[in-house]
Amino acid sequence: MDFSDLKKYDSFEMYKVYDDWPNLAKDAYSSTLESENFEGIDHIVFAGMGGSGAIGDLFSSILSKSNIHVTLVKGYLLPKTVDENTLVVTISVSGNTIETLTALESAQKLDCHLIAFCGGGKMEQFCIENKIDFRKIESIHSPRASFVTFGYSILNVLQNILPIDKEDILSSIDSLSKICKQISSNNLSDTNPAINLANWISGIPLIYYPHGLQSAAIRLKSSLQENSKIHTIVEDVIEACHNGVVAWENDSEVQPILLQGADDYSKTKERFSIIGQYFRENNIDFKIINSVDGNILTKIISLIYLFDYVSIYRAVLSKTDPSPVKSINYIKDKL
Repeated sequence: MDFSDLKKYDSFEMYKVYDDWPNLAKDAYSSTLESENFEGIDHIVFAGMGGSGAIGDLFSSILSKSNIHVTLVKGYLLPKTVDENTLVVTISVSGNTIETLTALESAQKLDCHLIAFCGGGKMEQFCIENKIDFRKIESIHSPRASFVTFGYSILNVLQNILPIDKEDILSSIDSLSKICKQISSNNLSDTNPAINLANWISGIPLIYYPHGLQSAAIRLKSSLQENSKIHTIVEDVIEACHNGVVAWENDSEVQPILLQGADDYSKTKERFSIIGQYFRENNIDFKIINSVDGNILTKIISLIYLFDYVSIYRAVLSKTDPSPVKSINYIKDKL
């Protein structure tokens, strides 16, 4: 990849934001935003769409081994189980996401705890008018590029109810810094794993993931769709063994990617091994992407960092600008 091509096709310079992700994450986590300590919470609802919804996916993974039940709302309606022990967290980078605003308005009428995170817009105004606790966070470039700014700011504000230590959060930021040297625009060579994967993708990627890395797989799908403008599929590897794998009995333009965690459950590892063997015996080209070692936040944020760069490089290689999302704007204009 040539740097002139990167600048030409990434005309809104998304790559520059990603080059700075480690610093943005560090600044967000060390920001002066006031933290909150919600008492008696046994249920958290994360409401958000698109890049904002991906932040909820991340927190669902962080909370997966806690006693707190998590519900992800990617739409208009809150679950009927919201009560006085529920914390509803609404996230909208733009502050104008209609689905999330609707969820916020509904939560405001219920007997529950409530906090909003936004970049301003209608959500900020609604929170001010209705005296709802909120934090305003600066948007960087676009909702998807603002992932670490919002993610680490929310980690800072909600740290008292999250089952993750400060050391683990700092370790995840350190991991971003290490990976940046390999995958950023400062290394546009064949030693860059993000460029290599972007070069390999020529058809429709299908990401097989273990349950614990679902949020990373969903993020890869969304990034390839928004930035690279290509169709992408994600499947839970265990469930796929009961249905999806049959599709490989016919020729296909689909390209399988095995997304594996450093400490996956032993039977999950066995399943990945068998699928890999099946692909080799049937001459199906595939890729294996392994997570880094470390805590769940470090694993997921490092994978997301890699995958978002892959989507930018894939866009540039296909002479596509990763920033514009004309189809999304078309639908929003019709609502």
